[in-house]
Amino acid sequence: MEVLRYVAFSTDPEGGNPAGVVLDASGADDAVMLATAAEVGYSETAFVVGSGDGPLDVRYFSPLAEVPFCGHATIATAVAHAERHGTGRLLLRTAAGPVTVTTERAADGTLVATLVSVAPRSVPVEEADLAELLAILGWSAEDLDPALPPRVAFGGAWHPVLAAASRARLADLDYDMAALTALMARRDWTTIDLVWRESPAVFHARNPFPPGGVTEDPATGAAAAAFGGYLREFGLVRTPATLTVHQGVDMGRPSTITVTVPAEPDTGIGVTGAAVRL
Repeated sequence: MEVLRYVAFSTDPEGGNPAGVVLDASGADDAVMLATAAEVGYSETAFVVGSGDGPLDVRYFSPLAEVPFCGHATIATAVAHAERHGTGRLLLRTAAGPVTVTTERAADGTLVATLVSVAPRSVPVEEADLAELLAILGWSAEDLDPALPPRVAFGGAWHPVLAAASRARLADLDYDMAALTALMARRDWTTIDLVWRESPAVFHARNPFPPGGVTEDPATGAAAAAFGGYLREFGLVRTPATLTVHQGVDMGRPSTITVTVPAEPDTGIGVTGAAVRL
């Protein structure tokens, strides 16, 4: 298999989130894909396992396990496909459901992709789970922004959303990786979406990702989609809305994610970002 390497949600190879992309993984079984993702070493590698003139079947593997959906690897896959076959619209069949993604070339020549997630939804965080999660993070209830209540949100994968009351609280990330890994495995959570609201349309995020074998993800498109759905569900933004999520800054890999939230309920959330080949 030819493994391509891209960085998504940045035009700078030193920023964004690296992803592996295999545009033709025909014949590769689960073990081969998992071993390839581990060898690549990025938080996610996307494998196109079915192609042709119709929809593309895509699977996503971290170095440790398969995940149902990955936003940054989807952006990277769409850009890689556009470089080979031209820009346009693709329908991806993922374990989370159908995802459309459209590519276009920006004025500066950069390829930009926009995915539209599956219909988002959310569920309450169990009180015991919230207490355990806060303890693992070293946060207290007073560290939370009461305007953005804790919730487990879905936009292709499940992500607890915790809003920090201050940027300083978000910047100070230090947690027990083994304990968080165990909690997330029990609850089938993909990342923890820690956010801080700078203004009505600008957010900062950090995403612990121990199930992927990394302490933190520098850009998480799936979490951004889930977060956009969460904001719409609870009337926390005036829709239709275009939001900016800054992620990876505290890691030294700044990423910019544009989130488009339609007014219509139960519709997918748009997630837009650039990607460049490494």
